[in-house]
Amino acid sequence: MKLTEKIHYVGVNDRQKALFEGLWPLPNGVSYNSYLINDEKVCLIDTVEVCFFSQFLENVREVIGERPIDYVVINHMEPDHSGSLALLRKYYPEVRIIGNKKTFQMMQGFYAIGDENAQEVKNGDSLNLGELNVSFVMTPMVHWPETMMTLCQGSDTVLFSGDAFGCFGALNGGVIDSQINCDAFWLEMVRYYSNIVGKYGTPVQQALKKLQGVKVDYICATHGPVWHEYAEKVIGIYNQLSLYETEPGLVICYGTMYGNTERMAEIIAQAASRAGLKNIVVYNVSKTHHSYILRDVFRYRGLIVGAPTYNTGLYHEMDVLLSEIAGRDIKGNHLLGWFGSHSWASKAVAAIEKWNEERLHFEAVGTPVDMKQGLNDDIRQQCEALGKAMAEKMLAAE
Repeated sequence: MKLTEKIHYVGVNDRQKALFEGLWPLPNGVSYNSYLINDEKVCLIDTVEVCFFSQFLENVREVIGERPIDYVVINHMEPDHSGSLALLRKYYPEVRIIGNKKTFQMMQGFYAIGDENAQEVKNGDSLNLGELNVSFVMTPMVHWPETMMTLCQGSDTVLFSGDAFGCFGALNGGVIDSQINCDAFWLEMVRYYSNIVGKYGTPVQQALKKLQGVKVDYICATHGPVWHEYAEKVIGIYNQLSLYETEPGLVICYGTMYGNTERMAEIIAQAASRAGLKNIVVYNVSKTHHSYILRDVFRYRGLIVGAPTYNTGLYHEMDVLLSEIAGRDIKGNHLLGWFGSHSWASKAVAAIEKWNEERLHFEAVGTPVDMKQGLNDDIRQQCEALGKAMAEKMLAAE
């Protein structure tokens, strides 16, 4: 598919995989995007996952026929983008691989490909393809240490951004945002960012600063649509997420065995709603995949978590969720409240507090609620007070 006069999309869709990286659900599949610059020299930008190589090769040949590929730029070495590299060299043995020093270290480790017929580039280096030039922007830790972006500047400025600005979801016919309905991609971009890139807000900010002053007409990420009409909006979303900026809203997550802790969560949600808070989402951590919970933790300022004591500790799925949140090193103005239940030995509430003190470092709001066995009027009032306190805290800041 032609994007500009000399730039073509040659990527593929994966509608088979259930879990991205074996972790994150793909209800709508995912695309592996690769791009071909067909100038005096032919330059391929990234490849695709190896099991799609035959389709990928067909897409490439549809554009260039029997012409050789002169260069392949590897912006990111994750195997869903570099996986076809070894096979590509069998079909195009003279192709010159373009990457940075860390690219080649990983290339040797993953595919036993040495640095013969390879060209190392550094930040600001450029390569002439004929009418078009490409230049390279080093963006380490967005989200691997070797990541970089490639700028192609002609009548339009095209940014080949690697995993940055990507999202989950296969492409259903069209590729460029102006050709398709993008409604389904916005929350999937937030979910992709929070699940994959979320820990690396500072490197994302550093990458965005390197791109300041460059008017980007097309953003060609390795997953999701090509952003053209919405390029500025997409950069804004990444800026907001990497600054850990939130909107007023509350995520309530609970674990429950027999429904008692769940009743506490419902009362807390109702109280927050009565206090005037509109954006409230409630999740059972054992039923909703944590991928979606993490997405909303990034979106909303408030978080209230609760779970029963289990085996003299914290309910397993809640322990896992808190570990996942802590692993993303979320900064900013997040608020946290918590509650729990027990039958004879209270451990859950103290365990959540310890998570916050040692790893999360969110601002504590309200008084934690600890229920022994079943709900009574006193516990109900405490739950209502916790929900109200969280809502009032957020609404007061608007």
